[in-house]
Amino acid sequence: MKQLDSAVISEGTLYIVPTPIGNLSDITRRALEILQAVDLIAAEDTRHTGLLLQHFAINARMFALHDHNEQQKAETLLAKLREGQTIALVSDAGTPLINDPGYHLVRACRDAGVRVVPLPGPCAAIAALSAAGLPSDRFCYEGFLPAKSKGRRDALQALEQEPRTLIFYESTHRLLDSLADIRAVFGEARYVVLARELTKTWESIYGAPVGELLAWVKEDENRRKGEMVLIVEGYKANEEALPAEALRTLALLQAELPLKKAAALAAEIHGVKKNALYKYALALQANDPAT
Repeated sequence: MKQLDSAVISEGTLYIVPTPIGNLSDITRRALEILQAVDLIAAEDTRHTGLLLQHFAINARMFALHDHNEQQKAETLLAKLREGQTIALVSDAGTPLINDPGYHLVRACRDAGVRVVPLPGPCAAIAALSAAGLPSDRFCYEGFLPAKSKGRRDALQALEQEPRTLIFYESTHRLLDSLADIRAVFGEARYVVLARELTKTWESIYGAPVGELLAWVKEDENRRKGEMVLIVEGYKANEEALPAEALRTLALLQAELPLKKAAALAAEIHGVKKNALYKYALALQANDPAT
């Protein structure tokens, strides 16, 4: 495969350009070359991006594209791309679209057949996951949890038995409440890693069972300041526990078949041990006064 040593700009192309989440040295050479060369930079906050461009001595036209105007402005940018202009999409920090604006523009480009070129680069979720010491072969990115406790607990309950590692972003003023709700829903022992201020001066990564982590955060106000990522251990099923689906199937089959046959069929359907289902049903019968 041919490797390119420098950025090649194609007209009528939208470039997705990640920017540093803290340490400015994390920007790639290709990202700088794209930002220098494009006709227009679509930025979440032009003032914030302006400081980044100034630091790297890049003079470029900017266009504000944020959550409140993206759906209306996507067509304007799409028209420029169709005219052959090149546009770089950036967010305030990290990879655009990851909990940041850009989805509507990218979808419009894809639907219109306009080329979209993604650049690899900084992403707080992936950086935190890589250092968390939790399984990373399968994970589930959930963005920010709901702001209110009822919605937050509902969201967590829907994920209670999710076996993949969970990734959340969290804010300073909601961290304690979120950890308390994680403890309430997932239990004291669920392991959670708090990755804070990644790539910045006060970077810290600390993991513990959520009950211990909550106490640790409460000990020092500084531990809940800054940009934060929570990496939560996935659900681990008790190997001795029988799946609810298997028990429901067993109950249905028992109504029509002898217990041994019902247990054998339910075990085959759900891939569980026949003896375990049989013993479960016997114990249930023993505790049922009607039998």
